[in-house]
Amino acid sequence: MTSGNDQRETGVKSVGRFIAVGGGRGGVGKSLVAVNLAVYFAQLGKPVVLVDADAAGSNLHAHFGLKAGRSELEVEDGGQGNIAKALVPTSVPGLSLLPAAHDAVSPGLSLRAGRKMRWLAALRALPAEYLVVDVGPGQSDLAVDVMLAADVPIAVTVPEPPAVETTYRFLRAMFRRRLRRALVRDKLRSSLFERGLAELGALPAPIDLVNKLAKMDKTLSELAWAEACAMRVQLVVNQTRVRTDAELGSWMSGLVSRHYGVGLDELGHIEQDDTVWITVRRNKPLLVDSPTTKSARNLERIARRVLALTASKTGDRPATPAIPVDEPTLHAVLGVTRTASDEEIRRAYKRQREIYATGSLATVSLLTEKQLVAAQRKLDEAYDTLLDPVRRRAYDLSTFPEPEPMALAATATRPALAAELIMLQEELQREIGPDTEFSGGLLRKVRESLGLDIDDISDKTKIARSHLQAIEDERFDELPALVYTRGFLGELAKQLRLDPMQVQRTYLRRLREELAARGKELV
Repeated sequence: MTSGNDQRETGVKSVGRFIAVGGGRGGVGKSLVAVNLAVYFAQLGKPVVLVDADAAGSNLHAHFGLKAGRSELEVEDGGQGNIAKALVPTSVPGLSLLPAAHDAVSPGLSLRAGRKMRWLAALRALPAEYLVVDVGPGQSDLAVDVMLAADVPIAVTVPEPPAVETTYRFLRAMFRRRLRRALVRDKLRSSLFERGLAELGALPAPIDLVNKLAKMDKTLSELAWAEACAMRVQLVVNQTRVRTDAELGSWMSGLVSRHYGVGLDELGHIEQDDTVWITVRRNKPLLVDSPTTKSARNLERIARRVLALTASKTGDRPATPAIPVDEPTLHAVLGVTRTASDEEIRRAYKRQREIYATGSLATVSLLTEKQLVAAQRKLDEAYDTLLDPVRRRAYDLSTFPEPEPMALAATATRPALAAELIMLQEELQREIGPDTEFSGGLLRKVRESLGLDIDDISDKTKIARSHLQAIEDERFDELPALVYTRGFLGELAKQLRLDPMQVQRTYLRRLREELAARGKELV
């Protein structure tokens, strides 16, 4: 990497994509996510800086087999140049590491008070296209401020009660810090805000604080609600083992939207994989040491979604909705539209009952026992009312004076997934033509561009999931006889809206060539 004084000569732009990885509890995989995001971007040929901001427990150097940092950076004079000189090249071309001072017992002077903002400004001025910061555990002012400053803040958790509870606490701390900073020049309303916090007596949910402030100052509550609606954090769930683990991110996203009023968008999950700790012991990033493992593919998809988010045009901030004062409608409780069928209502009720079940992982610390019971009763009321034609019609007439169905916030799409689909579709328009050779990787990319899971295709085609996975992974030894593989490829192509003949011809040619290279024949 070059210093800031060399930017004009090298033609490299300063950082325009700032990704921060944090979220509270230690040991959930923040370093895993940060390191491999940085590796993924560097493998695309982009200059990347990976920053270890965990001053009390720095460890990113160990992922690359590098020596620990020993000295604290000074950002008072020539801060950007000092940081650029401290960058350490890694074994991944284009990726440099800014290590933290090892064995520090507290954040260095450069990360305290006013110097923190100068440190962040110096990082943004580095000659790199991507800046990835591992903020470390906890909800210190440093960790929260770095997450607030990021273009894409990512919270990492695992499917365990302490980690979920810490994630919710981090979101509350992040909102409190965001609102404090918004009020820093307004002494009167800042004092009202602090009084409201003191009266609530705990770190409050954003919507609870907004309602408290509404009793003191309408303008203040409106400002607080606007800040809540503007706050968006991406969520990664690590170490998933079962279906409910994989769905935890989606469940937490919906719960936070409803009960906090802030945005927590599911970014993806990472399956439990022993390969992860093996690569750590080898002092190598997962995407370098074991790029074909299931956890590596999960990380690649998360990185692709981050890439799509940073590339998408955000446009103007949408108008802030009114502060919710009424109870949500029964349709919103289930997360369905007014035109939902009975089957859609049954499926939605089953899903919501699982989310709000007693002992549910997703509601840990989010709701009191009394609130959880009330939510369960509301779900039952919604289910009974909306499945009874007479009661449903009476309810709709009394609740919705407008004749047209209205969209519900509960059915909002995931921004990261939507951005990823657009990016993939644009790439595939350039890649697929009459002479395209379809590999397993390309078939997977087409499937993902359509927002389809392997399970979706398996359900529709009755092809075993293991066979579909083997096709995408090109595990040719695990495929059945030729006549069955050809048929599977044809059915898969139809689901992916591709030419079955072209998919069969080109994929089977790859299959024959690979087996021939091994001295085998296709039968």
